Amino acid sequence: MISLAQKYEKLEKFIRDEGKHGVVIAFSGGVDSSTLAAICYRILGDKAVAVTAISPLYPREEVEEAGEIAVEIGIRHVFLEMNDLLDYEDFVRNSEDRCYYCKKELLKRLKRLAEGLGLEAVFEGTNYSDLEGHRPGFKAVREMEGVYSPWAENGFTKEEIRAIARKIGLSVSDKPSSACLATRIPFGERITLEKLNRIEKAESIIRRMTGVKQLRVRDHNGLARIEVGKNERQIFFNTEVMDTLTEELKKLGFKFVTLDLEGYRTGSMLITVKTEKDKV
Repeated sequence: MISLAQKYEKLEKFIRDEGKHGVVIAFSGGVDSSTLAAICYRILGDKAVAVTAISPLYPREEVEEAGEIAVEIGIRHVFLEMNDLLDYEDFVRNSEDRCYYCKKELLKRLKRLAEGLGLEAVFEGTNYSDLEGHRPGFKAVREMEGVYSPWAENGFTKEEIRAIARKIGLSVSDKPSSACLATRIPFGERITLEKLNRIEKAESIIRRMTGVKQLRVRDHNGLARIEVGKNERQIFFNTEVMDTLTEELKKLGFKFVTLDLEGYRTGSMLITVKTEKDKV
């Protein structure tokens, strides 16, 4: 079995080869994109540019954190406006392949931006572990020439990336995985600005009140289903916390506020869709 050190050598060669004429890195500020950006910057210097998309899908706090991480790395950081995503019917109708349409549009714009900066390649942060789940967005990556997924293409798992991030001293090495706000809305329910805003505000309130690290507020047509890390659930077993959160989230427009007793897990929305299909 290939060692992590051998994988890392392959990764460095991959970055030098595919990024020799400059690269734009899709940069969310999460552990995958941040570690990739840090390595690219070390190898390519000013020929590596981190780009963060700004749209209603991404919480403002995360965009701000991305800026802070870019400063920590030292890499040039550019923001890409994508506030018109909600104009795309293929995306807002929220089918199971929703992420494909979003990713396709993002990559198109990243390629145009790269060309405008005189750079040739686009790197994005999908890792090998991600490919085990429901990843329609990765289809868009495979379809586009000049777009690469260095982690996935070189077999790096999520834990291996975290290990590298810790080794090079990145502050985000233990940051929980995150996803765009659209993932909180069940497939088949239209994505609206109103829903995205109330989800973002609800998660901000819960983090501020409880300090939880892993959090999703799933918006089931006005019912808030709160998922937190399994080891964080006990924080909510307090009537004062429950009453205050219920009051605050109802102010945002939620009709009911619930805690998912299973805690956070990936793919919970997809499980719901499959269950409904099984009934047919």
